[in-house]
Amino acid sequence: MIYYLIIDDEPIAHRIIENYCEQLKHLEKKGNCYNVFEAMQFLNANSVDLLFLDINLPKLSGFDFLKTLPHPPQIIVTTAYKEFALEGYELSVLDYLLKPFSFDRFIKAVNKVVDVTQTDKNTNKGVLVINETNTKSFFVNSNKKYYQIFFEEVLFIEAYGHYTKVYLKNELIVSHRKISDFEMLLPKSAFIRCHKSFIVAQNKIRQIEGNRLLIESYTIPIGQIYKGNITKLLG
Repeated sequence: MIYYLIIDDEPIAHRIIENYCEQLKHLEKKGNCYNVFEAMQFLNANSVDLLFLDINLPKLSGFDFLKTLPHPPQIIVTTAYKEFALEGYELSVLDYLLKPFSFDRFIKAVNKVVDVTQTDKNTNKGVLVINETNTKSFFVNSNKKYYQIFFEEVLFIEAYGHYTKVYLKNELIVSHRKISDFEMLLPKSAFIRCHKSFIVAQNKIRQIEGNRLLIESYTIPIGQIYKGNITKLLG
């Protein structure tokens, strides 16, 4: 889990970041601050992994505030002023998001935080564990919990930046593990790689049409280099 704090004097900026973060299950908000003095007080009593930091703040700028921190967490700058980008990187900020920024661009920034925190924190986060007493299932560590996943329940698996999404019939589980880790784990007799970003359960495929296949209401692309796998499936 990555714990974050938003420091921005615009309430709408807080809402946008919060809405984006709610879609990434490994991010959890610790607080909201609207000026650097609130932030100083908050950080004196709490620790976080990540700051979403605006530059243009009342009384003291975000960069001046950053210079006061002896051991700052990871920083993603969120600002409307591109001219301060160089100074930001000189202060070792992880990324510099220009408002308004898209969700895709936001994910790229957060993925950089994931890379750093995975190195600094417990390397077992998101670990895949075979259930030795039942070879029909495996465990995934996600959001501080271990989920037992039965092979039969898996619809497909999607690579999503530095995350992997495991789609079940009635649930979506997000893991920090790479899709290649799942490919090694899943039985090849039951699962097939159809795209660089997708592994699907063979018995869940409802229809194959051109360069796509259908699983329940989902449309999955078939990558050019993986067409041979589909051809073998068709016999």
